[in-house]
Amino acid sequence: MSAQRVRSSLGRPRERGPGSRLRGAIDRLASSSPARFAIVVFTTLIAVETLLLSLPIAARDGKATPFADALFTAVSTICVTGLTTVDMATHWSTFGNVVILVGLQVGGIGVLTLASIMGLIVSRRLGLRQRLLAASDTNLSRVHHGPVIEAQAVRLGEIGGLLATVAASALIIELALTALITPRLLLEGFELWPAIWQGFYFAASAFTNTGFSPLPDGLAAFALDPWMLSVIAVGVFLGALGFPVIFTLARHWRRPRRWPVHAKLTLTVTTGLIVLGGLAFWALEAGNRSTLGGHEGVSQPLTALFMSVMTRSGGFATIDVNSMNGSSLLVADMLMFVGGGSASTAGGIKVTTLAVLFLAAFAEARGYTDMQAFERRIPVDVLRLSVSVVLWGATIVASASIALLQLTGEPLDRVLFDVISAFATCGLSTGLANELSDPGKYVLSATMWAGRVGTVTLAAALAAQQRRQLFRRAEERPIVG
Repeated sequence: MSAQRVRSSLGRPRERGPGSRLRGAIDRLASSSPARFAIVVFTTLIAVETLLLSLPIAARDGKATPFADALFTAVSTICVTGLTTVDMATHWSTFGNVVILVGLQVGGIGVLTLASIMGLIVSRRLGLRQRLLAASDTNLSRVHHGPVIEAQAVRLGEIGGLLATVAASALIIELALTALITPRLLLEGFELWPAIWQGFYFAASAFTNTGFSPLPDGLAAFALDPWMLSVIAVGVFLGALGFPVIFTLARHWRRPRRWPVHAKLTLTVTTGLIVLGGLAFWALEAGNRSTLGGHEGVSQPLTALFMSVMTRSGGFATIDVNSMNGSSLLVADMLMFVGGGSASTAGGIKVTTLAVLFLAAFAEARGYTDMQAFERRIPVDVLRLSVSVVLWGATIVASASIALLQLTGEPLDRVLFDVISAFATCGLSTGLANELSDPGKYVLSATMWAGRVGTVTLAAALAAQQRRQLFRRAEERPIVG
């Protein structure tokens, strides 16, 4: 090769193929705003799911599903909510059910963890950027403040282990649940392969906190079955704990003293809410013949406890929610709004958010300058973030409720229940979702999307950049309370 040809080849910019340009564009988006990148990935998955469910092959009757129903089901699937506008057991074909099952598995991974894996696939490496992105799903403080100094459930050097734990724990837990559910279905009269398929469907739906049922009558046949209800409740409980807590338990289950504050708060508050919720449902519905009043003996507390677990974001129901007393619906509203653990398959404002608010109130009442839990100090940044999450969540719920009240003319208790269920990706319903017009379906779909994407992630995506003030203004205290 001549010197002139060498200089010519060195002087020309190297041409990049379509794959390289795509990876470069994704890397630039991920580096400029990881939260926006995660939302783009999540929304793209919903669009793909909607397209697949709109195909005639996805419906059992061979006809194309209306766009509003396909979109609603896709959002409910990817957001692991469980609300439906069609009969999930009879409307979809085998192809449609496979698409839905894959969608809820992908959606159950989580927005930012999913984006981390996508970034890993595209860039073929797990660099610092992907580690930070995955870590922000286990501690959302990093979205706003970057790396933080307090102990974390998962540290940056352990993100590779976290991603492996996400995949392994989901597979192992769902297979274990399938092994426990399938024999019960066989005893009920199902053939072997249908029992295995529906057992896995129940297991995946429980662990991802979706609440879809492959049976036309849902859990009606097992409403008084302690085995079936217990297995599904355990699956929902594990899914609602969150992958950072599962990661912690897998590493240090014999040494609780080494558990970080996040894991301790999640386990403590989740267990407390389940017990208190079960007692509340039992006390409020024991005289209602349409719900618990029709049960006898141990089935009353068992059903009450099961329904309390479902408000973590489970979505399965063994009683008619629309027949519950208004007081019980309000209790369920509060439990659903809180939801499950951070970086879990559950929705809501998260149990640790509630815990931080109570710790702040306790510290203020005792005159402490710092919030404390399990002999650790919690910085004020976490309190500000918790307040923001609650305010954004309340704003989303209020806006959607006002819109649906105007569109439907239904009573407030029914509308509020389904809106909070959508925001918290719970899936329990008074039946309102099945009665919505297309505009109402779009409103509830947007509520599910906002609830699953997460108020912190959404706020971080909308913020142009983090600004740092180089000065402090004079202090003045307004009167509050």
